[in-house]
Amino acid sequence: MAMTAVARETVFALRRQIAKIEGTLPERLAAPAGASPDDRDIADVTVVRRGLAVAAPDAFLRTGIAPLDAALGGGLPKAALSEIHGTETRDAGAVAGFALSLAGLILTRQPGLPVLWVGTSEIFREAGFPYAGGLRSLFGIAPEQLLFSETPRLLDALWIAEEAARMTALAAVILEIRGSPRPLDLTATRRLHARAQDAGRPVLLLRQAGEAEPTAAPVRLIVSAAPSASRATIAGPLAGSIGRPAFTVNIGKSRTALPGQFTLEWNPDEHVFEERRTQEERATNPVAVVSASRRRPHPAPASGAVLAFPAVAAPASGDQPPRHERPAHRRPRRAG
Repeated sequence: MAMTAVARETVFALRRQIAKIEGTLPERLAAPAGASPDDRDIADVTVVRRGLAVAAPDAFLRTGIAPLDAALGGGLPKAALSEIHGTETRDAGAVAGFALSLAGLILTRQPGLPVLWVGTSEIFREAGFPYAGGLRSLFGIAPEQLLFSETPRLLDALWIAEEAARMTALAAVILEIRGSPRPLDLTATRRLHARAQDAGRPVLLLRQAGEAEPTAAPVRLIVSAAPSASRATIAGPLAGSIGRPAFTVNIGKSRTALPGQFTLEWNPDEHVFEERRTQEERATNPVAVVSASRRRPHPAPASGAVLAFPAVAAPASGDQPPRHERPAHRRPRRAG
C-alpha cells in the first residue's frame, strides 16, 4: 500500500512538472467514473484535468460528436489556444478544411463578427488561400466574414495574431505556421493563450509539416485527410464517386490526457460534423437518403437491363438521296 502511494505521488509530480512546462498547471484530480476504492489507489487511473476542465459547460466549443467532446472534457475551449497539427505538407488541405469547419461552428454562435486568418507569405504561397466561392456553400461562412493578413516575416505574423487575439471584435483568430520555427516557442504560445483567455475568444494554431513541440495550448489535435466515402443514393453507394470531406482526428494532447482517434465527415448541407459509421452500423441502422413517394410505400424498382443500340454507320460520300428528296428542291423556287 505504501509503494502504491509512493508511485502515485511520483506520477503526480511528473505530470505536474509537464503541466508547468506547458503552462497549464493541474487544478484537480479526477478518477474515472465507476472505479472501485482499490482502483483509485493505482497511479495509472489518475487523470490530471487542466485549466478549463472545471469551467462552465458553455466555455467549450462542441464539435457535435459526443465521443470526441467527451474525450476532450467537453469540447474545444473557447477562450484558449488550440493547436491543429498536420504532420506532413500534404495534410495542409485537411488541416485548413478542419479549421474552416470549426470557424463555421464558431460563426453560427457569433454571426456578426469576422474571423482573422494570419500567415506568412511562405505558407500562403505553399498551401494557398481558401476559395471564397465555396466558403458559404460548404461551411456557411460569408466571404466578408473571413479576413486575411499576410506578412513577410514570422515575427510579424506572431505580433499580429497576439494583438488580434485580445480584440473582442473578432470571433476567432487563426494563425497558420509552417514547420517548427524557433520564434514559435513556449513563451510565444503562452502569450497567445493568455490573450485568448483575456478576450474570451478562441485562437487556432495551425501547424503545417512540423514536429509536435511543447506549447501552451491545452488541446492538440492531429488532423489528416481520411478516404472519402462514396456518395449515397437510393440504390446504395455510387461506385467511383466522391462523398463528403472526411478527416482523421487524433487527440495528441488534451486537458483530460485521454487519447483517441476519430473519423469525422463534414456535412456541407447542414454545416455539422458527423461521425463515420461502419458498414455493419449502416446495415443495422440505415438512413433514408430520399423519402418514398407519397402514395407508394416503397421507391420505384430499379430499371431493367440496359440495351445498347448498334451504331449507325455514316453514309458514304457517294450515297446521296434522290434529287426530289433533297431539301433544296422541296422549297419554292424564287421567281426571276
